[in-house]
Amino acid sequence: MIKKKVLILEGGYNEEHDVSLKTSLAFQKTLKKLNVKFKILTVDPRLFEKKIKKYKGYIFLNALHGPFGEDGQIQKILKKNNIKFTHSNYRSSRLCFDKVATKKIISRNKILTPKYMILDKKKLNLVTLTKLKKKFHQFIIKPIESGSSFGIQIIKSNKDLNILNKNLISYKKKLNNQKKLLVEEYIKGKELTVSTINFSNQIEALAVTQIKSRNSFFDYKAKYSKGFSQKVLPANISKKNYTKCLNIAKKIHKLLGCKSIARSDFILNQKSNKIYFLEINTQPGLTSLSLLPEQAKYKKFFFEDIVLGILKNLN
Repeated sequence: MIKKKVLILEGGYNEEHDVSLKTSLAFQKTLKKLNVKFKILTVDPRLFEKKIKKYKGYIFLNALHGPFGEDGQIQKILKKNNIKFTHSNYRSSRLCFDKVATKKIISRNKILTPKYMILDKKKLNLVTLTKLKKKFHQFIIKPIESGSSFGIQIIKSNKDLNILNKNLISYKKKLNNQKKLLVEEYIKGKELTVSTINFSNQIEALAVTQIKSRNSFFDYKAKYSKGFSQKVLPANISKKNYTKCLNIAKKIHKLLGCKSIARSDFILNQKSNKIYFLEINTQPGLTSLSLLPEQAKYKKFFFEDIVLGILKNLN
């Protein structure tokens, strides 16, 4: 059992604030079931280091998502203050939140990932979009550092290009904190995701879920609104590809130094029968609609087991 008091970190002033509150709520319900004493801290990045001084001796349970909570910043502060905290450490959190840094390591280790380039947000205009269309034919623009599919644009046709061009001012404004963008080749195929856990020095891949979104892809609305996506578990793919996905996810978890839990996203191109890694999440959502709890349930893990595993594997 967990004897120490737990402090749940929730909120954070970013685009994933509401998701964090839902993850926090899931933690609260579970800790009550487990009779673990806890308090809640709504995180304000400006005051965080000052506020944590009165919680010495607590385990910090990180229910944050997105910038500050998931990108290594909070992990660095907690390590500096000798505070025990959950999920991945500073180095791994920082690395995994940076999509380009992640892709470089993945590519060096012979794991397929879509072709890409880095673009200065200031240079995003009609001329650049036209050049990108010529280079990639179909492509995706996304922030280098963000989660929950925030700010993703898929350009498959001239119509898509023209719509984005018309809305460029508002799109750039939305990405206010991003200076550089990732431009990635669009690969058509089945969207797949694998949750990995490491609670006893052995990485385990839970399952492969195929995601069918009502929207053009598994965006924020599809992820967190009931009825906007269909999840096929186990994924409707060959046994060979299913096993391959599990093995690649385990390899990625190890390569990137993830601790506790993570979730890797892939695309299976049916024409080439190749699996492409897209990105990894070291703080996957744990809401009622989230993928990791569903996969854990499928593998006969109780949600309480996951929470206890997270609380016992500390930095």
